[in-house]
Amino acid sequence: MIRFAMSSALALCLSTTAMSAQEMSKDEMRDFVLETIRDNPEIVMEAIQTLQARQEQSQADQAQAVLSANRTALEQDPNAPVVGNPDGDVTVVEFFDYNCGYCRRTYSDVQNLLGSDSNLRLVLREWPILGEESVYAARAALASRAQGKYEEFHNALMQNNGRANEASVLRIAKELGMDTDQLVRDMDAPEVAAHIQTSMQLTQALNLNGTPAFIFGDQLVPGAIEFEQMQALVAEIRDAG
Repeated sequence: MIRFAMSSALALCLSTTAMSAQEMSKDEMRDFVLETIRDNPEIVMEAIQTLQARQEQSQADQAQAVLSANRTALEQDPNAPVVGNPDGDVTVVEFFDYNCGYCRRTYSDVQNLLGSDSNLRLVLREWPILGEESVYAARAALASRAQGKYEEFHNALMQNNGRANEASVLRIAKELGMDTDQLVRDMDAPEVAAHIQTSMQLTQALNLNGTPAFIFGDQLVPGAIEFEQMQALVAEIRDAG
């Protein structure tokens, strides 16, 4: 960034004088640039701001392209659980880890959003990135679909005090009246591994590096957000038609 700023500053400096870069020696050019920057320090800031704007736009364009290319995998993957209204007019995708503190903090806002909007469809993508305990919890949650318990299990894990690990996962399964032997067997089902693998591929393509992360229509929203912001993003999607 500094190199770009200096190059931009040089271009701006030379544009203010009749002399060209070819007419200056290396020392003269350096002295000229340094003197101009000392007299006009805002030149460097303007150059840095220009670079930042270009980088942000490039990242936004790249994210849009990736979202468009992966729309079906993100929103219509049969291996991804859906909560809320399965026929809702707005689809939101959430990537999460059961041992992510920010995910747990955001959980109540997500639940409030679902409770306040009967026409919202939420795709839940298990993305266990915080160790083997998280992987175990994600596999168990996905395996619970075979017993029709995914949403209950997901909610219980998100509200669990302490880490999600083998002991807490099996305890919660028992509390929900699940067959834990079947649950453990179903954790090895190919669709469970396929879901997690797809999550890894999607997040790599989207250049995500932490949980939670949300997709609201064409907007990629990394990090925890609050209920009001979620509502506003959903409203933007509906307003856009």
